[in-house]
Amino acid sequence: MNALKKFFRDESGAAGVEYGLLVALIAAVIVTVVASLGTTLQTAFCTVLNAIPGHDVAAGC
Repeated sequence: MNALKKFFRDESGAAGVEYGLLVALIAAVIVTVVASLGTTLQTAFCTVLNAIPGHDVAAGC
């Protein structure tokens, strides 16, 4: 019974779990920012491409 109580009071692995959660949160933020930035850049490049006379419509914009 004492071994079981000792096991549940042991918090040595808690720091690793917390760091893992922080890394997952940071990764999620990075993915969101990169996806948003990519869409914004694509819109900007398409705007410039559409402003060029005689541009190729099949270029992806």
